[in-house]
Amino acid sequence: MNETWPVTVLGATGYVAGELLRLVAGHPHLDLAAAVSESQAGAAIAETFGHLAPLYRDTRFSAPDSLPELLAVVPRMAVFCAAPHGAAAAMIDQLLTTAAQVDTDIRLVDVSADFRFREAETYAGIYGHPHGAPHRLAEFASGLPEHVAGVPAKHVGHPGCFATAMLLAAVPLVSLGLVEEDLFVAAITGSTGSGRTPLATTHHPVRHANLYAYSPLGHRHAPEVTGLIEAATGHRPRLHFVPHSGPFARGIQATLQARLREPVPVNELREALRRFYAASPFVSVVEGTPKLKDVVGSNYAQLGIATDGESVAVFSVIDNLLKGAAGGSVQWLNRMLGWPEHTGLTAPGTGWT
Repeated sequence: MNETWPVTVLGATGYVAGELLRLVAGHPHLDLAAAVSESQAGAAIAETFGHLAPLYRDTRFSAPDSLPELLAVVPRMAVFCAAPHGAAAAMIDQLLTTAAQVDTDIRLVDVSADFRFREAETYAGIYGHPHGAPHRLAEFASGLPEHVAGVPAKHVGHPGCFATAMLLAAVPLVSLGLVEEDLFVAAITGSTGSGRTPLATTHHPVRHANLYAYSPLGHRHAPEVTGLIEAATGHRPRLHFVPHSGPFARGIQATLQARLREPVPVNELREALRRFYAASPFVSVVEGTPKLKDVVGSNYAQLGIATDGESVAVFSVIDNLLKGAAGGSVQWLNRMLGWPEHTGLTAPGTGWT
């Protein structure tokens, strides 16, 4: 299935949306049909994303009410939703309803949290408001491509950025039965993970040359992670997660620690992780500890591992906007449409910038 698919990006003005637009422009089988933004409708994409001007110099954001007319004239549409949590579900519901009325085939990946959970009650308990389209939940699957076989549903809710980093470290340990039930994670994220709108705790002057924990042992990605570990392995661990705000723009470094069920030499642990991810084009297991600079700007993830004979530590680094969101979403779409999973995603990181 190598034909070109038109693409719509919903909620197209955030940081993740900017990366989606960049990736779509470089993808051999995708062609941007609409970048939808209610607040910026009619404005040039280059005004919001100056770095994308060479790719979209004359392209403008579309209004949401332009979608019915667009869907009516195309037989198929790939959709990335980068709208905020809570707003995405209703937006997606309306799009899918309109597409069904005009018989347009939709394949959709949602980057928000709205379709990461199977039960509307679970979502409401974590995010503090009712789900916007509970009748659509059964149409979505969630998880990382590395941990889910095949194409489990027509649409996908991509895991969160913190969740992505933690899942890459945790799932092999739990799946292989190497560790006890309690998982302890400390992770540091860059400021782009907080979105475009500055808040008192996320504004650059606060984060610059600063480091602090937030939502310790109560972050909303924790139940998401334990649920997806259970879906991938059949076991639900206890997760103790402390996130931190880091003084850099992008990337996540996560350190997971757990008690080994029995002593295993570090070289055997490392090889076990390498075998687990042998078929995964974007995950590598390195000697020593991985570094953010080696993955930022790419869809690649690196893992490292250490042990003292009783406990194990797994180190995970990703780009939060790419492997943790936009890149992972393109990776999912590639699989959904039968293209090689790495299509349009093989560029290395930006290195020492």
